[in-house]
Amino acid sequence: MLGFNQYTVKKNERALLLRNGDFEQLLGPGKHRVFSGFDALKLERFSLAEPAFDHELADYFLAREPELVEREFVQVSLGETQVGLRHEDGVLVQILPPATRKLYWRGLREQRVDVVDVAADARLPAELLAKLQSVALRPRAVQGLDGVLLVQVPEFHAGVLTLEGQMQAMLPPGNHGFWRFNRQVAVTCVDLRSQIAEVSGQEILTRDKVGLRLNLSAVWRFTDVRQALAQMPKPAEHVYRELQFGLRAAVGEQTLDALLENKAAIDQTVLAQMRERLKDSGVVLESVGVKDIILPGEMKTILAQVVEAEKSAQANVIRRREETAATRSLLNTAKVMEGNPVALRMKELETLERVAERIDKISVVGGLDQVLNGLVTLRPNAS
Repeated sequence: MLGFNQYTVKKNERALLLRNGDFEQLLGPGKHRVFSGFDALKLERFSLAEPAFDHELADYFLAREPELVEREFVQVSLGETQVGLRHEDGVLVQILPPATRKLYWRGLREQRVDVVDVAADARLPAELLAKLQSVALRPRAVQGLDGVLLVQVPEFHAGVLTLEGQMQAMLPPGNHGFWRFNRQVAVTCVDLRSQIAEVSGQEILTRDKVGLRLNLSAVWRFTDVRQALAQMPKPAEHVYRELQFGLRAAVGEQTLDALLENKAAIDQTVLAQMRERLKDSGVVLESVGVKDIILPGEMKTILAQVVEAEKSAQANVIRRREETAATRSLLNTAKVMEGNPVALRMKELETLERVAERIDKISVVGGLDQVLNGLVTLRPNAS
């Protein structure tokens, strides 16, 4: 029926008046009396707390309502190589991708969009990088961060920058940022310090067909990161694999006895072989050491028996040698005393002195000559 419709728009709102589903006008804050006639009126309200105008009429406004857009909105129209940095009240809140066309309400917050051309340089401007690095400390996050790559290269590391699949310059320690729009960019951090490679549980046959289990540890480092990555996609895995091959070659060419006698020979062989294989690869091996050589259970028993037999034989040889030396000494003494009564007498007195040290009391009958002739009575002192 004919008549008027009364609408009230709040100060923090804007409203679109649609007549029969078609846009008629934009209503600002206040009371509005609209003649309806026989038409169907509809009011769509928008809160200025949500500044983005995401509506199907946005393209129509940009094309046909320039005065309305100028009065009520902040317009964003980005090219194929342009990125928009949207600020609210001077604070960065959003990164807009290339080819963005958007409208933002004017009103509660001051809207500003800075346009940056990303075609010339993939690196973020230093000022923007500093802002984005502090985002984690802010309660309000920046939208659209997936369009940038933020990297922190730790101390004693290098960052390997790859653009469109091609390796670029090495990045020093510090914070770095790059645009991801219209390009493929990646950064890999590489540790420049010495690194440890553990090769554990390697079961290898010696030259005399004895199975051993060995654990080896090696220390390596990068000398030229670019050269190393140009030859090896995963240098750490390459070093590990070469250590396996070197260890098998070193153990397989020696017998068990030789290995047990000189474990350092394995280290020297592996180190020499690895340095030759890693020559001009951008990676150097600093040291190699075999930590453990684990024998099978039955081989341990056999070796224990062999060692026991060897030690027993050595003990017998030493015992026989000492007995022979003692016998020879007694024979020499006897020969000396045979032709020298004085020496014989002194030996007798020495013997008597040793005997006297072991008893408390000596009773002598018949003089000293009788003692020396075996007529000595040795009687311990009664307790």
